[in-house]
Order: sequence, then C-alpha cells, then structure tokens
Amino acid sequence: MSSLHQLIINCKKRDLKSQSEIYHLFAGKLFALCLKYSKTKQAAEDSLQDAFITIFNKIDQFKFKGSFEGWMKRIVINTALQTYRQKNILNLVEENYPEEVVVDIDEEGLTLSFLLKIIQELPERYRMVFNLYVLDGYSHKEIAGMLGIAEGTSKSNLSRARLILKEKIESNQQHKTAGLI
Repeated sequence: MSSLHQLIINCKKRDLKSQSEIYHLFAGKLFALCLKYSKTKQAAEDSLQDAFITIFNKIDQFKFKGSFEGWMKRIVINTALQTYRQKNILNLVEENYPEEVVVDIDEEGLTLSFLLKIIQELPERYRMVFNLYVLDGYSHKEIAGMLGIAEGTSKSNLSRARLILKEKIESNQQHKTAGLI
C-alpha cells in the first residue's frame, strides 16, 4: 500500500486505484460518522457515497495543511446536513428550554448500543444539533450557520434533545429497577 500522501497525490491525478484505496482506508470511520446524522442505515450509505463523490471532486482543494481525515470528516458532515436542509426538517419555531439538563444515571446499567439507539431515535433536528454540539464539538454559532437556524434555536434544540435522552435513560433505569428489562 502506498503512503497516504502519495495516495492523495494520485487521487488528484484521478487515479481510480488510489481512490479505491482511500475509500477502503476511511469508509468505515466515515460511515460511522454518517450514521450519527442519518435516520437509517440506507440514508447513511447514501450520504457516504455522496460524500466520497464530493471528496474526490474537491481533492485538489486539499493542500496538505492539517489532517486529511479531518478534511474528509467536514465534507461528510456537510453532505449529511445538506440532505436535511433540502428536506426542510430543521425549520423550527424557536423554543425556550433550560440551558443545561442534568442526568443522574447509573452508568453501569447503560450500554453503548442503548445510548446509540436512543440518540438515533431523536427527531432529526434535535439529533443533528446534539451530534454537532456534544459529539463533534461545534459551537452553537457554528451549528446555526451550518443548519441555517438561529443560534437560540440551536441551544433550544440541544436542550430538548437532552431532555428527551434524560427521560429515556430514566425510564430505562426504572424498568431495570422494577425488573421489567
């Protein structure tokens, strides 16, 4: 296998073998990222395919400054968000919710698969803001710009997402305590 630097140079020359190697090197990680922003596995697969088309079409813009993987992740996130902007899912009347929601949980009772499941079940507009803010570290100002919403709407969407997650976690723990799970 060639070095990553050489693969990128070859991709800039439209070398299909190098594009295939780049795809196989990063598809798994980028697919996981697509899943965070997609309602279904099929939607995540579509986003991944669209993102790789964009990556290879814009690879000339990568100037070897910073991480290539980081550059690709930004394209993947923007591709996934574009899908939702086109559907107008994110148009929402601004709501006022408390800024912080504190969740008192028994961490031993939570599995990663349960947490991923309940995040995936969030309404799209809440899941997008939650993922961008909590999992990917974007500010509310950046999220507002990316999604075309007000900064206050981003904050209220995050707060609402946290409330929903808190309720699901508490319900799950109550069911475990009662022996229902």
